[in-house]
Amino acid sequence: MNLTKALKLSAAVLITGMLASGASAQTILKASHQFPGGKGDIRDEMVQVIAREVAAADVGLEIQVYPGSSLYKPNDQWNAVTRGILDMTSFPLDYASGRHPEFSATLMPGLVGNFDRAKRLNESEFMTDIKKVIEDAGAMVIADAWLSGAFASKKGCITSPDTIKGQVIRAAGPAFEEMLVAAGASISSMPSSEIYTGMQTGVLDAANTSSASFVSYRLFEHAKCLTAPGENALWFMYEPVLMSKKVFDRLTPEQQKAILAAGEKSEEFFDAEVRKGDQIMIDAYKKAGVEIVEMSKADYDAWLELAKQSSYKNFAEKVPGGDKLIEKALAVQ
Repeated sequence: MNLTKALKLSAAVLITGMLASGASAQTILKASHQFPGGKGDIRDEMVQVIAREVAAADVGLEIQVYPGSSLYKPNDQWNAVTRGILDMTSFPLDYASGRHPEFSATLMPGLVGNFDRAKRLNESEFMTDIKKVIEDAGAMVIADAWLSGAFASKKGCITSPDTIKGQVIRAAGPAFEEMLVAAGASISSMPSSEIYTGMQTGVLDAANTSSASFVSYRLFEHAKCLTAPGENALWFMYEPVLMSKKVFDRLTPEQQKAILAAGEKSEEFFDAEVRKGDQIMIDAYKKAGVEIVEMSKADYDAWLELAKQSSYKNFAEKVPGGDKLIEKALAVQ
């Protein structure tokens, strides 16, 4: 080997070593969620905002986002994030109610009502208790998110409780399922990412899910009628961005500060955009030729009375401290 080649080789080795050293200084976190990526879903956008803000903070931290259940299946994310195997997730909290039944309070029929009250709930004793359960399990909330939701059916419009009798429906958690069963429906449980296939194959006649999921998963391709939230919104679900406490505690103070600041930015983005979601859903379903209705106040009251006799009653009786938790939520004006 001549001198020129030797010098070039030495330089290449040196540069490679420097790059490797730089790469090792960068901490990479993985964020998972079940929602479509890059298509405007507000939950994907929340995580992307966090990733961009953390990168801009220049604290040696990178967040790689894995949308569309590409890293973990929806129901596997809770166990992974609480054990420190998964770093971050946008997660519908009631999916973990099998492990923590208190979480069903975050999808209790009629408990939230509107976005303004959802924001007030975030600062309440009710959410302090919910977040303590989250933290004791090994995760922490980086950004709060409450999403409104709707009903859709292949058979007909769902308004009053009697209109759902005999239909097989997907609901996102036990509290809603109990109310729907009390109305005469049958339940087929699945994450929102599987509703499209369920309706396509005939497993489902109808579904409850968030307005965002009704658009992202293109459920208008199978729905005959959509019951939009309107002024009487029965369905609100808590879907925060969570982070593993084990992972967070391993970060430097500067990196932790960047994560928390990014979470605040993400929540600000969510608050500014989420109220548009119901109209985006309505527009998409109108364009697809789906009939659109809203519940009347009488319909809403009938559902709420049914929920109090089923969902609320069962939660208070079966969940330790469930009655107090509901009282704290209802105390928020």
